[in-house]
Amino acid sequence: MSALYTVLGTLVAIGVLVTFHEFGHFWVARRCGVRVLRFSVGFGTPLLRWHDRHGTEFAIAAIPLGGYVKMLDEREGDVPADQLGQSFNRKSVGQRIAIVAAGPVANFLLAIFFFWILGMLGSQQARPVIGAVEVGSLAEQAGLRAGEEILAVDGEATPGWGAVNLQLVKRLGESGSIEMLVRDEESSTETLRRIELDAWLRGAADPDPLASLGLRRWFVQAPPLVHEVRKDSAAQLGGVQKGDRLLSLGGEQLESPEAVVAVARSFAGQRVELRYLRGEQELSAVLQIPADPKVVERLGYLGAVVAYDPLPPYMLREVSYGPLEAVGEGLRRTWSMSVLTLDSLRKMLLGELSVKNLSGPITIAKVAGASAQSGIGDFLNFLAILSISLGVLNLLPIPVLDGGHLLFYLIEWVRGRPLSERVQTWGVQIGISLVIGVMILALANDLGRL
Repeated sequence: MSALYTVLGTLVAIGVLVTFHEFGHFWVARRCGVRVLRFSVGFGTPLLRWHDRHGTEFAIAAIPLGGYVKMLDEREGDVPADQLGQSFNRKSVGQRIAIVAAGPVANFLLAIFFFWILGMLGSQQARPVIGAVEVGSLAEQAGLRAGEEILAVDGEATPGWGAVNLQLVKRLGESGSIEMLVRDEESSTETLRRIELDAWLRGAADPDPLASLGLRRWFVQAPPLVHEVRKDSAAQLGGVQKGDRLLSLGGEQLESPEAVVAVARSFAGQRVELRYLRGEQELSAVLQIPADPKVVERLGYLGAVVAYDPLPPYMLREVSYGPLEAVGEGLRRTWSMSVLTLDSLRKMLLGELSVKNLSGPITIAKVAGASAQSGIGDFLNFLAILSISLGVLNLLPIPVLDGGHLLFYLIEWVRGRPLSERVQTWGVQIGISLVIGVMILALANDLGRL
C-alpha cells in the first residue's frame, strides 16, 4: 500500500506543480500577444493531446519529470510574415521578463493558496514543552529546564514543535546566540534564555537541532508502544505483537522509541533477552538480533515499530485562522520558507551546511508518499513547500533556468541591446553543466540514504 501512495503522491505532486508553473508562462504569454504552439506536461511521446481554438496543442507526455510551453520564436525556426507580431523574440524586454517570471510566481501563488487552505482547516499541535535537558548541554548552560514551554525562538512565536524546529533550522551552521522565550508551567513566569552557538552543526550531514542542543520533547512517561511488527523480524520471532509495551533489551531499559532503535543497533549479531508487557502480564524472549540489511554498517535491527503514547488533551493546542487571517498566514509562511530555501543554498555554497542535505527525486517521491498516506493536510503542506522550492530554484541566475533568462533580459534592458549569441551559448553550456552536476549530487545523496 505504501508503494501505491508513493507512486500516486509523486505523480499528483509533479502534475500539479509543473502544470501550474507552466500555466503561469502560458497565461502571461497569451496576455502579451505571444502565440503558444504547445503546452506539455511531461516529456517524450504524448499519451494524450488536443488543440484549442487558438491552435495551441495541449499534451500529456510519457515521462512525468517536468513540462514546457513552446512559443512562436524566430530563433527556433521560420515564422510566417503575418505572425511575426506574435513571436516571443519580437516582444519588448518587459514583456519577455513578465512571461519568464510568471512560472516561478505561479508556484509562489500556489504555495500561498495551499497554506491558506491549511490555515483555515487548522491543525492540532503538540505544545513545545521541554521533557528533559541533557547534563552539560548547550540548553542546560543557557538555563533551560524540563517543564518549560518554548513560546518563541528568535522573536518568532512557536505554537508547536514544528515551529521550534523551523526556527532552529534557520540557525544551522551559524555562530551567535539563539533567543528562546520560555514560560515556567508552575509559576507562569516568562523568561528569555540565550543559547550560545559556535559554528553550530556546521557541515553536519543529517543535523538534529533539538538533540544537538540537548533538548528532549515532553512525552507520556510509559514504555514505548508497539504499533507494528515487521514480518520475519527478531521481534516477531520473539512473539511480540501490536499493542505490547517494550521494557528492556539485553538488560537496558527502553524508555523511548529512540532508545529502542539505539539499543537494538548496539546488539547486532548477539543473542539478548527482550522483556515486554502485554496488558498486565510481563513476558520475555531470547532473540538473535540480526544486522539491518538496509545499512552498510553492522547495526542491529529489532523489527518492531514503536511510538510514544498519544499526548493528553492539555498538551495539545488547536491552531486555526479565519479566511482573512489565513491569507496573512499563507503569505507569511511562503515568505519564510522562500527565505529559508535561499539561505540554505547560500550556506551550502559557503560550507556552513553540508551538500549532503540536498535531496533528489527518490527522497521527494518517498516524502510525497508518506505525506499522502498521512492525510490531506500533510500532503498539502508538502505540495506548498515543494512549490516554493521549485519557484526559488527556477529564479536562480543560472542559464537554462528561468532565472538565467531573466538575467539575460535584465542585462539587455540595461545595455539597450542583447548579449551576443556566442556569450549566451557559453552561458547556457555552463548552466547545463551546473544543473546536471547538482542533479547527480542530489541523486547520489538519495542513493546514500537508501
